[in-house]
Amino acid sequence: MIEAGEFIAAATARGFGLYTGVPCSYLTPFINHVINSPTLRYVGAVNEGDAVAVAAGAELGGLPAVVMFQNSGLGNAVNPLTSLTWTFHLPVLLIVTWRGEPGGAADEPQHELMGRITPQLLELMGIPWAPFPSTSEAIGPALDRACGYMRREGRPFALVMSKGAVAATDLEPRPPQPLQRWPGGAVEPERFAKASRQRMLGAIQMALRAEDLVVATTGYTGRELCALDDRACQLYMVGSMGCAASLGLGLAIARPEKRVIVVDGDGALLMRLGVLATLGVERPANLLHIVFDNGMHESTGGQATVSPNVDLAALAVAAGYPRALVVSDPDELREYVDWRAPGLRLLHVPIRPGVAADLPRPRTTPAEVAARLRQHLGPRS
Repeated sequence: MIEAGEFIAAATARGFGLYTGVPCSYLTPFINHVINSPTLRYVGAVNEGDAVAVAAGAELGGLPAVVMFQNSGLGNAVNPLTSLTWTFHLPVLLIVTWRGEPGGAADEPQHELMGRITPQLLELMGIPWAPFPSTSEAIGPALDRACGYMRREGRPFALVMSKGAVAATDLEPRPPQPLQRWPGGAVEPERFAKASRQRMLGAIQMALRAEDLVVATTGYTGRELCALDDRACQLYMVGSMGCAASLGLGLAIARPEKRVIVVDGDGALLMRLGVLATLGVERPANLLHIVFDNGMHESTGGQATVSPNVDLAALAVAAGYPRALVVSDPDELREYVDWRAPGLRLLHVPIRPGVAADLPRPRTTPAEVAARLRQHLGPRS
């Protein structure tokens, strides 16, 4: 195990000055150290492909850059890694976590397949890789090997990080950035979060009826919903970050007699913001889109998202949602969930951060949850 500062100091000495990526719990100490640094720049990207493009642009401008993300998001980065950095000979250093590493630490089921194929995917894209250094003595040689290849070939090199490679680093508190909005925006949300995610989820469950289905986004949202009351009508997303609304759309189209409630998160929605436009065109009358917004990637260490500067309700209206509202009170949220008028709606729900220290994980596997929901639905009429 190394200290994050050791690696970053060695990388700085070799010219790296910009870091960008998407959080992973393996990367938390690393990202936190960069954010805490007064001399380094961290750009929190909404998806892994964007992070590669940001780093490529920085390198093109003369500032060597590091891209950090979870191997589950490697698929999101395939396009820029094969058509941007390869084509234009733009070398960026990748730090890819190895979730689901064969023979490594036990992990969640969504990491099993990607864990098996991570090295092969990198190799298939022509990206050489090496293990992320786990001792102080290995940092210099690892970076020299990567930098030598990138100078010689003009293309990316990857360091693949196993669990526990870097010691913990706390994120230093910073004052919130002032909101920046277009004057006269369509919807001006109330930003005061009155309740926790758990209380808001409880309000949703109180209003559910027999015809309701719930799709909960990956991370703490699905886990807290399951812990509150595990029901056959609920699907808990794992992995596939940002895909909850798209899955909910397909479910709503297939079962128009049911009402589909998608419980999304700010980080997840921002990762695949284009889904708002798809939903705005399709306008499923039986879909309610709820977005919990705590301004952070809470399950990976609390790194900030860009949601404080984004009016999600106004975006939904601009994308074609017939109605979008900001709801900050649990009782008000329960009333809106209980409201049975047809029509696509988005509810932007500011929430307070925080999660129970003993929050359990679902005991049923994702496949069992899906099978249970199929049985609950029964055959299509």
